[in-house]
Amino acid sequence: MAIRPRRSVLYMPGSNARALEKARELPADGVILDLEDSVAPDSKTEARARVAEVVKAGGFGPREVVIRINGLDTPWGAEDLEAAAAAAPDAILLPKVERVEQLETVGRRLEELGVPAQTRVWAMIETPLAILNIHAIAAAARNPQTRLSVFVLGTNDLAKETRAALIPGRAPMLAWLSMCVAAARVYGLDVLDGVWNQFKDMDGFQAECAQGVEFGMDGKTVIHPSQIEPCNAAFSPPPAEVERARGIIAAFERPENAGKGVITIDGRMVELLHAEMARRTVALADAIAARG
Repeated sequence: MAIRPRRSVLYMPGSNARALEKARELPADGVILDLEDSVAPDSKTEARARVAEVVKAGGFGPREVVIRINGLDTPWGAEDLEAAAAAAPDAILLPKVERVEQLETVGRRLEELGVPAQTRVWAMIETPLAILNIHAIAAAARNPQTRLSVFVLGTNDLAKETRAALIPGRAPMLAWLSMCVAAARVYGLDVLDGVWNQFKDMDGFQAECAQGVEFGMDGKTVIHPSQIEPCNAAFSPPPAEVERARGIIAAFERPENAGKGVITIDGRMVELLHAEMARRTVALADAIAARG
C-alpha cells in the first residue's frame, strides 16, 4: 500500500523570494507555492517567473511541491498554467473548482503541453456551488485525463461566499466538510483541511487539527511555519495505535486464522475490515518514518 504523507501543507506566497527559498528546509510534507490570493495583481507576472524558477531548480527533498495558479477565467490563469506545466511540480492546484468542465479543460491543456502524468491536479473546494457539486467533482477522478488526486478545502472563502461564521468548532460548516470527505473517499482522493487564521493561537489550532483527524482528513493546509510540527503530530498515527495495528495484521497472518473473517484478539472481536484499516495505519507510519 503506497501512501504519501500529506499531514501539513504550507502555503508560501510566490512573490516572497526569501519564503520560497526557506520552503526547501521546512518540515512540512508539502508546500503550495501560491500565485493566487497571496500575490497582488501587479506582482503576479514576477511571482510566476520566480516560482517556476524555484521549482525547476528543485532541492525540496521529500516535500511535495504544488503550484497554485490563478483561475483560468482571470487575466493570469492561462499563462500560470503554462508556466506551472513547464516547471513540472508534483501538482498544480486549481482555485475555485465548481464544475467538472474546469478539470477537463485543464487536463486537456496539460496533455497538449506534454506534461508527464506524474504531475497531478489538486482542486480547491471553496464555494457553495462546489459543495453542491462535490460528488460530480470527485467523480471526475475516474477520468485519468483530469489527474485529480486531492481536495483542498478553502474554508475562508466558503465563509465569505456563504456568510457563515468562522468560529471554533466550525459548526456552520460541519455538513460541508463531511460531504467533501465522503465524496473524496468514494473516488480515492485525499482531503486537506482549510487553514487556521490565528497562527499565534496554538491551542485553537491544535483543536482544529484534532477535529480534522476526527473527520478523517489526511492533513491540513497551514499558513505559518510554527504550525507545521503540531500539525504533523496531530495527523501522525500515535505509536500505540501503530503497535495495535501491527498486532492485528500479525494475528490475521497466523496459519490458524487463514481464511477467517473474524478473530478474537485480547478478548475483542476483530474483523477483516479492521485488518485493512490496520494496514493503512502501518503504511502511513512507515511512510512518515521513511521521510526521516
